[in-house]
Order: sequence, then C-alpha cells, then structure tokens
Amino acid sequence: MANSVRHPVVWPVPILVAVAFAPESPWWYIRKGDRAAAKASLLRLTSRNQPDSDADETIALIEHTNEIEKEMAVGMSYRDCFKGVDLRRTEIVVGIWLVQTLGGQNLMGYFSYFLKQAGIDAKNSFSLSMGQYALGIIGTLCSWFLMAKIGQRTIQFYGLCVQLVLLMIVGSVSFAGTNASIWAIGGLLIAFTFAYDIAVGPVTYALVSELSSTRLKAKTIVLARAAYNASNIFVNVMTNYQLNSSQDGWDWGAKAAFFWAGTCLLSCVWVYFRLPEPKDRTYAELDLLFEHRVSARQFAKTLVDPSTNTLALDTTSVENEKPRAEKE
Repeated sequence: MANSVRHPVVWPVPILVAVAFAPESPWWYIRKGDRAAAKASLLRLTSRNQPDSDADETIALIEHTNEIEKEMAVGMSYRDCFKGVDLRRTEIVVGIWLVQTLGGQNLMGYFSYFLKQAGIDAKNSFSLSMGQYALGIIGTLCSWFLMAKIGQRTIQFYGLCVQLVLLMIVGSVSFAGTNASIWAIGGLLIAFTFAYDIAVGPVTYALVSELSSTRLKAKTIVLARAAYNASNIFVNVMTNYQLNSSQDGWDWGAKAAFFWAGTCLLSCVWVYFRLPEPKDRTYAELDLLFEHRVSARQFAKTLVDPSTNTLALDTTSVENEKPRAEKE
C-alpha cells in the first residue's frame, strides 16, 4: 500500500521543475505585443549551432503569420473552431486522433492475454510484455529520424497500411486454434507495436500541433483530445466484449483483429483523402494553403509565397509524375 501511495508522486515533481524553467512561446508574446520578449524566448528555444538562423527574420514571419490569421478568423472562441477555414482544420485534427485509436492499437494491450492462452505463466507473460514495450520505445526513437526525412502524411498513411496487413494476418492465423498460432499472434502483436510506435503513434502529435491554427491551437486540441477520449471508451468497451469468453462476452479471440482491420481500412481512406502534408511548411504557408482550400493531396505540390499571399502549382513535381510515354 505504501508503494502505491508513493509512486504517483514521482512524476509531477520533475515535470513541475521543467515547467518552471520552460520559456513561454514566442507566438504568445507576439499576440500580447511584446516583441522583445518574443525574441528573447525564441533565442532560448533556438540552437546556437544554426548559423543561418536569424531571430529577427523569424519574429517578423511570426508577426506576419499572426496578422494573416487575424484577418482569416476574427475571434478565439470554441465556436470559431467550426467556422470557415478552421472547420476543416478542426476536422483534420480530430480525425488524426481518432485514427490513432481506431487503427487497432488497443490489441497491443492484450499481448499478455494471448500468451497466457498459449500456456505461458503470468510471470513470463509479464516479462515478454516488458520486451514488447521496450521495442515500442525503440520504434518511437526511430520515428524521430524518420520524421526528419519523410513527410508526416506519408508516415501516417503507410504506417496504417502496415497495421492493416498485420491485423488481417492476426485474424487469419487465429483460425488455426493451436498453441503455435497463438505464439505467432504474440509475435505479430510485437511487430504491430513496433509499426505503431515508429509511425502512427508519435507522428499523430506532430500533425496535431502543425495543422491546427496557431490562434485556435489550444481550443482545437482540447476538442480533438475530447474526441480521442470518447473514442477510447468505445474502443475499450468493444475490445473487452470481443475478447471476453464468459457468458456476457462474444469470445471472438484474435478474430477481433478483423473488426479493427475494418476500422483501420476506413482510417487509411480518410488519411489518403483528407490529411494534408505539413512537412517543411511554415505556419504562414499552411494558413494560405487552407485559406485557398487546396486539397490534401496537393499540399506538397503547391508553391507558396507568404509575402504576396499567392499560390502556384509546382510544375516540376507534376511533370515528374507524368507517364514516360506522355513526356516523349
């Protein structure tokens, strides 16, 4: 009992210390009209190993972006999240977090359950579960380097595709009904954990922060997180019914993977048609792309000039996508 009381105290202390020394966002200072404080905050957040970084130029861009967003969406209430251009941005941010829960990731938490079905004792099941989580940590670390090289939309889409394939295999293997098949399911769930933690898991947070309007970011994320929590209730209730073998349960076992493969497929379709690519875009560029209602699939191909508020299709990328016969 004493240990259960002490453990929750561990994490708030370092978090409070870190928050006390964390600088305020330069965007917040600009909205308050304090340019000097914004520059000081930016210098604290910028690495000194970047000789090409110009703090004054960055602050000017933040000011310009803030003015653009003032013109696009006057007001900062929750109602504004559902008006005009911001309605699309709210839908995307909410959708990103729903995709995270509906892609079948809930089955990862039942890894030890499948091992126990295979006859592994609780102690060894727990040890193997720790190995699963360790692999998840490695996947998350790998995602840092992956996001630096590949666009978030690409990572999200192909990560979901890999999850879809693994879920279909898990569901198919479950029909064997042998101990070997249950071991195979355990191995597939380990692979699923790595795939999730290198792609959909961490990239969700990058997308949420980049695709919401800077002026409505806090409110948009609150709405999205509320939708995430609501979807988690649905997911957890459904999974418990699906795996429960008692009289009140459905006793689907690993065949439940087929159900989540269906929701994962819907997530793949939504990501392909609705999720834009924010990689290498400033907030000002993203604002203009949304304001001009550029389709999600054209975000990466559109050239943006924030200084003149103009857009142009990247003809180079379009030319490269033409069939070879047409070029000739």
